[in-house]
Amino acid sequence: MIEQDSVRLLRESDAGVKMGVEAIEETIPYVRSDSLRRYLSDCKTEHDKLGNEIEGLLDRYHDDGKEPNPIAKGMSWMKANMKLAMKESDETVADLITDGCNMGVKSLNKYLNKYKAADEVSKDIAKRLINLEEQLAIDIRRFL
Repeated sequence: MIEQDSVRLLRESDAGVKMGVEAIEETIPYVRSDSLRRYLSDCKTEHDKLGNEIEGLLDRYHDDGKEPNPIAKGMSWMKANMKLAMKESDETVADLITDGCNMGVKSLNKYLNKYKAADEVSKDIAKRLINLEEQLAIDIRRFL
Protein backbone atom coordinates (compact mmCIF):
# COMPACT_ATOMS: atom_id res chain seq x y z
CA MET A 1 0.00 0.00 0.00
CA ILE A 2 2.84 2.43 0.81
CA GLU A 3 4.48 1.97 -2.57
CA GLN A 4 1.16 2.21 -4.43
CA ASP A 5 0.15 5.43 -2.65
CA SER A 6 3.65 6.87 -3.09
CA VAL A 7 3.56 6.28 -6.85
CA ARG A 8 0.07 7.75 -7.14
CA LEU A 9 1.02 10.86 -5.17
CA LEU A 10 4.19 11.28 -7.21
CA ARG A 11 2.18 10.98 -10.43
CA GLU A 12 -0.21 13.72 -9.31
CA SER A 13 2.73 15.89 -8.27
CA ASP A 14 4.31 15.23 -11.68
CA ALA A 15 1.15 16.33 -13.47
CA GLY A 16 0.96 19.42 -11.23
CA VAL A 17 4.54 20.41 -11.98
CA LYS A 18 3.97 20.01 -15.71
CA MET A 19 0.75 22.04 -15.58
CA GLY A 20 2.51 24.82 -13.66
CA VAL A 21 5.43 24.96 -16.07
CA GLU A 22 3.09 25.09 -19.07
CA ALA A 23 1.01 27.87 -17.52
CA ILE A 24 4.10 29.96 -16.88
CA GLU A 25 5.47 29.31 -20.37
CA GLU A 26 2.13 30.30 -21.94
CA THR A 27 1.76 33.55 -20.01
CA ILE A 28 5.31 34.87 -19.61
CA PRO A 29 5.45 36.34 -23.16
CA TYR A 30 2.67 38.75 -22.10
CA VAL A 31 4.49 40.02 -19.01
CA ARG A 32 5.72 43.60 -19.05
CA SER A 33 7.11 43.96 -15.54
CA ASP A 34 10.64 42.72 -14.90
CA SER A 35 9.77 41.78 -11.33
CA LEU A 36 6.73 39.71 -12.36
CA ARG A 37 8.82 38.03 -15.05
CA ARG A 38 11.46 37.23 -12.42
CA TYR A 39 8.87 35.73 -10.03
CA LEU A 40 7.53 33.54 -12.81
CA SER A 41 10.96 32.53 -14.11
CA ASP A 42 12.20 31.67 -10.63
CA CYS A 43 9.08 29.63 -9.94
CA LYS A 44 9.44 27.80 -13.25
CA THR A 45 13.03 26.95 -12.33
CA GLU A 46 11.87 25.53 -8.99
CA HIS A 47 9.09 23.57 -10.74
CA ASP A 48 11.68 22.13 -13.12
CA LYS A 49 13.90 21.08 -10.19
CA LEU A 50 10.96 19.38 -8.46
CA GLY A 51 10.00 17.75 -11.75
CA ASN A 52 13.48 16.26 -12.09
CA GLU A 53 13.34 15.01 -8.51
CA ILE A 54 9.92 13.45 -9.13
CA GLU A 55 11.15 11.79 -12.34
CA GLY A 56 14.06 10.26 -10.47
CA LEU A 57 11.76 8.80 -7.82
CA LEU A 58 9.29 7.53 -10.40
CA ASP A 59 12.14 5.88 -12.29
CA ARG A 60 12.97 3.92 -9.16
CA TYR A 61 9.37 2.66 -9.18
CA HIS A 62 9.62 1.98 -12.95
CA ASP A 63 6.81 4.46 -13.60
CA ASP A 64 6.56 7.03 -16.41
CA GLY A 65 4.70 9.66 -14.41
CA LYS A 66 1.55 11.42 -15.47
CA GLU A 67 0.67 14.07 -18.00
CA PRO A 68 -1.84 16.73 -16.99
CA ASN A 69 -5.47 15.96 -17.78
CA PRO A 70 -5.99 16.99 -21.43
CA ILE A 71 -9.38 18.51 -20.70
CA ALA A 72 -8.01 20.61 -17.83
CA LYS A 73 -5.06 21.59 -20.01
CA GLY A 74 -7.32 22.60 -22.89
CA MET A 75 -9.65 24.59 -20.67
CA SER A 76 -6.71 26.36 -19.07
CA TRP A 77 -5.28 27.21 -22.48
CA MET A 78 -8.64 28.55 -23.72
CA LYS A 79 -9.21 30.63 -20.58
CA ALA A 80 -5.72 32.11 -20.75
CA ASN A 81 -5.97 32.96 -24.43
CA MET A 82 -9.44 34.48 -24.13
CA LYS A 83 -8.49 36.63 -21.14
CA LEU A 84 -5.21 37.73 -22.67
CA ALA A 85 -6.91 38.52 -26.00
CA MET A 86 -9.28 40.84 -24.14
CA LYS A 87 -6.57 42.46 -22.02
CA GLU A 88 -2.86 41.83 -22.34
CA SER A 89 -1.50 42.99 -19.00
CA ASP A 90 0.48 41.98 -15.97
CA GLU A 91 -2.79 42.06 -14.04
CA THR A 92 -4.33 39.46 -16.36
CA VAL A 93 -1.25 37.24 -16.14
CA ALA A 94 -1.20 37.51 -12.34
CA ASP A 95 -4.91 36.68 -12.23
CA LEU A 96 -4.48 33.60 -14.43
CA ILE A 97 -1.42 32.34 -12.55
CA THR A 98 -3.08 32.93 -9.17
CA ASP A 99 -6.11 30.89 -10.28
CA GLY A 100 -3.78 28.12 -11.45
CA CYS A 101 -1.83 28.14 -8.20
CA ASN A 102 -5.03 27.96 -6.17
CA MET A 103 -6.31 25.02 -8.22
CA GLY A 104 -2.96 23.27 -7.88
CA VAL A 105 -2.87 23.76 -4.11
CA LYS A 106 -6.43 22.48 -3.79
CA SER A 107 -5.89 19.35 -5.87
CA LEU A 108 -2.51 18.49 -4.34
CA ASN A 109 -3.94 18.78 -0.83
CA LYS A 110 -6.76 16.50 -1.93
CA TYR A 111 -4.24 13.92 -3.15
CA LEU A 112 -2.17 14.23 0.03
CA ASN A 113 -5.33 13.35 1.98
CA LYS A 114 -6.29 10.58 -0.43
CA TYR A 115 -2.89 8.85 -0.48
CA LYS A 116 -2.20 8.87 3.25
CA ALA A 117 -0.03 5.74 3.06
CA ALA A 118 2.50 7.41 0.74
CA ASP A 119 6.05 7.50 2.01
CA GLU A 120 7.42 10.67 3.61
CA VAL A 121 9.61 11.51 0.61
CA SER A 122 6.59 11.59 -1.73
CA LYS A 123 4.55 13.60 0.78
CA ASP A 124 7.43 16.05 1.20
CA ILE A 125 7.62 16.67 -2.54
CA ALA A 126 3.87 17.31 -2.74
CA LYS A 127 4.11 19.69 0.22
CA ARG A 128 7.05 21.54 -1.34
CA LEU A 129 5.07 21.95 -4.57
CA ILE A 130 2.09 23.23 -2.58
CA ASN A 131 4.32 25.71 -0.75
CA LEU A 132 5.90 26.85 -4.01
CA GLU A 133 2.52 27.57 -5.55
CA GLU A 134 1.17 29.24 -2.41
CA GLN A 135 4.24 31.48 -2.29
CA LEU A 136 3.96 32.45 -5.95
CA ALA A 137 0.31 33.43 -5.46
CA ILE A 138 1.37 35.63 -2.53
CA ASP A 139 4.34 37.14 -4.38
CA ILE A 140 2.30 38.21 -7.39
CA ARG A 141 -0.68 39.67 -5.51
CA ARG A 142 0.62 43.18 -6.04
CA PHE A 143 0.11 42.73 -9.78
CA LEU A 144 -3.61 41.90 -9.44
